[in-house]
Amino acid sequence: MSTIKEIQDDIVDEFSMFDDWMQRYEYIIELGKTLPLINEQYKKDENLIKGCQSKVWLHADIDNDVITFTADSDAILTKGIIAILIRTFSNQKAVDVMNADMSFVDEIGLKEHLSPTRANGLVSMMKQIKLYAIALQAKQ
Repeated sequence: MSTIKEIQDDIVDEFSMFDDWMQRYEYIIELGKTLPLINEQYKKDENLIKGCQSKVWLHADIDNDVITFTADSDAILTKGIIAILIRTFSNQKAVDVMNADMSFVDEIGLKEHLSPTRANGLVSMMKQIKLYAIALQAKQ
């Protein structure tokens, strides 16, 4: 199993292959199509990420200290963004998610190429992933 840092480095490498942001947006949308979808029963208000312009549902399960995230969004670009985060943090130990460095998002230039509301949504998604990890770790 890859570490969070290894996955982040892979993602940074993938994004560096594209010449411009139009290609990167298309890639993000493609990634959204690979998202492990949330079970319909978790598509409820308490799993909505607050601070997102579009609807993003995020659910976390923990098994033997390993967190699995699933998500969905009603917007294709947002679905791609959450797919990047899930690829990075799903199937990792809760303590590793809690302590993970999130700067890879800046390395790929995501924040400055999103509208302010989408950038806020991205920050909210990252915060929610950390909060799930903290809560699940505490329950263990």
